[in-house]
Amino acid sequence: MASAGEANVSVSHVEKKEKKQTPARYWKEPRGEKDGNDHEEDGGKTLHQEEPRPQTTKKRKQDESPAVGKKFISGKSDPFPGQAPIPEDRVQKFKRKDKTKKHRRQHYKLKAMITCSEEVSEMAQKQAAKFDLLLPEDAGFLEGEEEEDTCLISQEDIADAVDITAGAKYFNLKLSQFGPYRLDYSRTGRHLLLGGRRGHVACVDWLSKQLMCEINVMETVNDVKWLHSEAMYAVAQKKWLYIYDSNGIELHCIRKFNDVLRMQYLPYHFLLATASAKSFLQYLDVSVGKEVAAICTKTGRLDVMCQNPHNAIIHLGHPNGTVTLWSPNQKEALVKMLCHQGAVRSVTVDKSGIYMVTSGMDKKLKVYDIRALKPLKSYFLPAGASCLSLSHRGLLSAATGDIVQVYKDVWSTAATKPYMAHRTRGAVWGLHFCPFEDVLGVGHGDGFTSMLVPGAGEPNFDGLDANPYRSAKQRQEWEVKALLEKIQPELITLDPNELGQVDRATFEQRHKDRVEALGYDPLAQKRFIPKYKKKGRSSAGSIERRKKQVAHEDQRDIIRQTVEDKVKMEKQRNEREKKKAVLNSSRAALDRFKK
Repeated sequence: MASAGEANVSVSHVEKKEKKQTPARYWKEPRGEKDGNDHEEDGGKTLHQEEPRPQTTKKRKQDESPAVGKKFISGKSDPFPGQAPIPEDRVQKFKRKDKTKKHRRQHYKLKAMITCSEEVSEMAQKQAAKFDLLLPEDAGFLEGEEEEDTCLISQEDIADAVDITAGAKYFNLKLSQFGPYRLDYSRTGRHLLLGGRRGHVACVDWLSKQLMCEINVMETVNDVKWLHSEAMYAVAQKKWLYIYDSNGIELHCIRKFNDVLRMQYLPYHFLLATASAKSFLQYLDVSVGKEVAAICTKTGRLDVMCQNPHNAIIHLGHPNGTVTLWSPNQKEALVKMLCHQGAVRSVTVDKSGIYMVTSGMDKKLKVYDIRALKPLKSYFLPAGASCLSLSHRGLLSAATGDIVQVYKDVWSTAATKPYMAHRTRGAVWGLHFCPFEDVLGVGHGDGFTSMLVPGAGEPNFDGLDANPYRSAKQRQEWEVKALLEKIQPELITLDPNELGQVDRATFEQRHKDRVEALGYDPLAQKRFIPKYKKKGRSSAGSIERRKKQVAHEDQRDIIRQTVEDKVKMEKQRNEREKKKAVLNSSRAALDRFKK
């Protein structure tokens, strides 16, 4: 027979699993540390008493997030509460635009979109200022000792003073058989393209000194230019334009582009601009292989050409001393400037698209502000400059015969002497600064020379735009993305900021013309909405009748006045015609003698 204590407890043949408890945290007091007397005093109640449920995750997370000045579990407080401060000058460095003025009559959705855009722009500005700490490289310049002129320091001394990697960037290629040479660096700055006047074309990975391909086209080469990547390049030969790949295989022969002398490639538009000896400026879309525009400039032989990297405008120099600016959207020049008293020999534009430097047969070198189209500085060179080139950091290289001179700060201060100078083995035929490197490439009659110019290159590159260390897979992905983001040639303008603005003047003029034509302002008042009436008086037919009654109530006076004016003018015209008829019908006394 079971005892009384055992009868109260119901025993089942299936054991019930205990509910899984959350693991105890080290900062919470363990539940088993209480005295055993408490359990004994509870007696049988402990069997049926429910344990307190653990706190929810959401509440625990809220409790764990410390406020400003709140102590952590360790007992210490945060010495740097809140977000890290950002210097104001660094934030202003990445400022994109000023805040848009919001008008009272703007739509609420438009206001919300403008506010959201400004918040995103401000967040991007702060993030760029924070990430600027991750760009440790700084551009340094060559500094001499006391009373030492930097232009007297030779390239051999610079190569001996720097490290082995930088010293290997100074070298000479003796190619006297097929010179003089034109050159071009790829956008990443890693690959070099050489084109000899007598048909020699070579592609080189100049950092590793590895030859990619070398061919001889067996005719005159006027210019060479890399296309969107180092896999393709264009060669302007004696008759036509040819496209080759990095292995030297001929891909295309474009006979529409004949007698090409100079070329420029627009990377964000996938356009190859060519200037010919027959005064034609032509644009080739490399992505589809079609001619976009062909413009006859009517200015003679075009052998001076450069592009503005900021807005993709082509600058052409002419024998009459003028420089013209061209876009594929117009058949006439956008701007025509008289820059020199003689023929223009070379033109170049800086990276920001603000300054233009020209040299002419009058032995002058001039710096222009393109925004105001006015000269800023003018320098006299004893023998003139045949080739010009600007680096990413604003250094200007000018070639005079076989001497290459590099100037610093030519538009901010008056340059009295060159920053660096070097004499080559032959007459200079082409100059080009290497992107992201302190290197100046010089093509001359005896081959090619790579000069060391400290402070010329931009030390920090954008890995998503032009990455010198990208792999073949990254290059392919970048090429697909660039094709998807290709800018159409119709968007090439002098001021690219106009594309994101509303032409208020044109809208106001159209609205004014519309008001004059209609006789009233259609945007002045809201549309009449009839009041709802009961007992069937708000049917569709009655509402339309009420709308017609007041449809033109505010315009009736204007219409009536206009009709009255027209009737009055018609009446006056009829009266004038009657008077004229009366005068013509009345005969004078001497009219009888007329035949």
